[in-house]
Amino acid sequence: MKIATQSQAVTETGVQLEGVKKSFGAVDVIRGVNIRIDKGEFAVFIGPSGCGKSTLLRMIAGLEDTNSGEIRIGARDVTDEDPSKRGVAMVFQSYALYPHLTVFENMAFSLRLAREKKDVVRQKVEDAARILRLTDQLQLKPSQLSGGQRQRVAIGRAIVRAPEVFLFDEPLSNLDAELRVQMRLELARLHKALGATMIYVTHDQVEAMTLADKIFVLQGGHVQQSGNPLDLYENPSNRFVAGFIGSPAMNFFEGTVSGHREDAVTVTLRDQDDLDVTAGVSARPAIGSEVVVGIRPEHLVLTDGPGLRVAVDVAEELGGVSYQHGALEGGAAVVFQQDGIRHKMRGTVQTVAPETGRIYLFTSGGERLR
Repeated sequence: MKIATQSQAVTETGVQLEGVKKSFGAVDVIRGVNIRIDKGEFAVFIGPSGCGKSTLLRMIAGLEDTNSGEIRIGARDVTDEDPSKRGVAMVFQSYALYPHLTVFENMAFSLRLAREKKDVVRQKVEDAARILRLTDQLQLKPSQLSGGQRQRVAIGRAIVRAPEVFLFDEPLSNLDAELRVQMRLELARLHKALGATMIYVTHDQVEAMTLADKIFVLQGGHVQQSGNPLDLYENPSNRFVAGFIGSPAMNFFEGTVSGHREDAVTVTLRDQDDLDVTAGVSARPAIGSEVVVGIRPEHLVLTDGPGLRVAVDVAEELGGVSYQHGALEGGAAVVFQQDGIRHKMRGTVQTVAPETGRIYLFTSGGERLR
């Protein structure tokens, strides 16, 4: 059976989690998660270390039991099903290749265990190798391959099984920066070629933003927000998501509500008492209440007028763009972006102002004010 034919069946399957909980002893790791991943989507679980994203993936794979809730793959309830019967294939952070076997033998291993016919095994392995550009390496041993090639072999081992769902647990974290970029592109092309449902765990938001159809941001065992990458970037639901999505992270400044205008709130910043900023929100927090102002580095521009006075102490020069790091008079950290030709700013005080309509407002507890 050809890989292309197998992938057509794969696209008919999505994944759904309802009220899923998991604890290890007295420690609650997953706390009532509800997730829907449609057929053929590339979904990414992202969050800081310890947020539960890898545990969630292992529960879908059947490598961890659930304490409660339901996991469905397609129309099947697989909550208590054996991992081998769930129709999933998992690619781990470590390549987990057999060093004494060739690339062909590594990719064919699970098929031979399943007693597939030799001609079927060869066809499936060759089809997968062609997709992954490994045809010329089939007779090599893992020690003769680069890190990126080894990871492609691990992915190929999953492809030949024609799973309903592919699961990736931080598969690029062992690669160097250049290979990570290359493999990111290859995974995107692989998803397009197979049309398969894929679930990918990472702590790297660049991977999430560039690969995902849908991102699930996890923190403390909860899904904080889900949606397509640009929706999460443009419209974060709380301070955590706003600070986690975007690189460098959003700037946050504590302040006090000092006035109301039509569809706007004026806030006096705590670390620069003579500066008021206006956030375009319909909410009406009480005058004198404490709020948090959020502004992304790319939305701060140099100005000759009123603005944030930033003492710049570090500059990250990245070629076409630079990030200037500094602090306000009261100590609040600030990062702002500069494009194109730049003047040396380290050791100077620069005044920057937010672009119109680019200010976010949050309660002191982190909820977004709209």
